[in-house]
Amino acid sequence: MIALIFFFALLWDNAEAWGFKDGVLHNSIWLERAAGVYHRESRTGKYQLTYAEAKAVCEYEGGHLATYQQLEAARKIGFHVCAAGWMAKGRVGYPIVKAGPNCGFGKTGIVDYGFRLNRSERWDAYCYNPNGKECGGVFTDSKHVFKSPGYPNEYENEQICYWHIRVKYGQQIHLQFLEFDVEDDTACMADFLEVYDSYDDINGFVGRFCGDELPDDIISTGNVMTLKFLTDASVTAGGFQIRYVTMDMPSKSGDGKNTTSQGKTNFLSGKFGIM
Repeated sequence: MIALIFFFALLWDNAEAWGFKDGVLHNSIWLERAAGVYHRESRTGKYQLTYAEAKAVCEYEGGHLATYQQLEAARKIGFHVCAAGWMAKGRVGYPIVKAGPNCGFGKTGIVDYGFRLNRSERWDAYCYNPNGKECGGVFTDSKHVFKSPGYPNEYENEQICYWHIRVKYGQQIHLQFLEFDVEDDTACMADFLEVYDSYDDINGFVGRFCGDELPDDIISTGNVMTLKFLTDASVTAGGFQIRYVTMDMPSKSGDGKNTTSQGKTNFLSGKFGIM
């Protein structure tokens, strides 16, 4: 028995490529795969894609529908989306990191609807494209700079990109806008960037941004944040660069609202829309 324990301890010491560090699960293979897993919905809204249409969406971008294993690998490092989508071979499900009453039936893991006999059912899509990392991603580093697709060139039409940030427990995320130029309109209904103080784009809505004014800094209330970038079928702009850094959570929280580093709310007058 002692020898067996020693053997497993030796394996653990030699497994430098994986394990928990600072409260975040790291694995070089998972990280590589998760960077290429992303969620897509129809341009007309949630749950509008048949299986054939979902496949076409992923293939148009140079990828394919993610397998159950690829989606689970992404989930294990923080990929959390509260929306069911097609996977490879006609399977449907969605990844849950943090259980909640309104999503995941109070459990974590892949919420699996199984292989669907009716391929005309309408869901979202989970794509896998290891070469398409610039449009979205899962970040667990203590700091990172990410950009709109193609930056410093203009972004393209008809894109939906998600960035999920997850840092260790007990830390907050300080989001800083370095460059920002997104098609402008009064209600930000054409091209826009949305920020969520949450694992997904369902809860914790912070704001919707467009135009060429730099949004104020945003500080999360917890250790997770999601950004969604959507563009329509016409007019593009220069895009954006965004940096985040982690900061230790204060011992006494304030009023629980998202604030800028100057203490103002992060909304820009006339530059956001409440969903």
